[in-house]
Amino acid sequence: MMRLDKLLVELNIGTRSEVKALLKKGLIFVDGEKATKPETKVDENTAQISYQGKEYTYKKFSYYVINKPKGVITATEDAHERTIMDVFYSQCPDAPKGLAPVGRLDKDTTGLLLITNDGQLAHDMLSPKKHVDKTYYVELDGELTSEDVAALEAGVRIGEGDLTAPATVKYDGGKSCYITIHEGKFHQVKRMFFAVGKTVLELKRTAFGPLVLDEEKLPEGHISELKCESFSCK
Repeated sequence: MMRLDKLLVELNIGTRSEVKALLKKGLIFVDGEKATKPETKVDENTAQISYQGKEYTYKKFSYYVINKPKGVITATEDAHERTIMDVFYSQCPDAPKGLAPVGRLDKDTTGLLLITNDGQLAHDMLSPKKHVDKTYYVELDGELTSEDVAALEAGVRIGEGDLTAPATVKYDGGKSCYITIHEGKFHQVKRMFFAVGKTVLELKRTAFGPLVLDEEKLPEGHISELKCESFSCK
């Protein structure tokens, strides 16, 4: 059970003081009945909230995917740079507060990014012990040799002591490929290709765990809500 005013805040209807004022004015309905007391306890999982003709249903966790555009940083807030959450809330102003991106894509990297308030899921998706795959489309300044591919798949040194964990590279010639890793070290993909003498010109994440980017349905900069009550990293 949850206090009604807290639930209304969770539903992004207003701040604590704003929803108390709405209740006082009799503008909030719970299961069809006018509600006026902020301390009223309600079952947040079943209560049907109505305000100004709009129905609100509480969900403990929310999940969204965004095709991250280039030029924004992966952060919840920043004093100087435009963040992915600035992009998100500009398009989804009614989304719950407290959402955050899972993991990080560089400012110049595009592609699939999960946004949620499910902290346990975020931990699982990023935990090295879970071995969650991340696939990237990579454009390079030169062609790969068979030795380059073998080295990337076996593990290369990127200045952190141990070799990177084994990766999978899909390469059919030319100056582009797909690489799948399950680590998440700083600038890892760029550093891996630098280790075999190549510079990454463009980088886009195309898959993260069970999520796969469909650019026809989700063009760069667009957002989609995952309609699920729970989510697994596998």
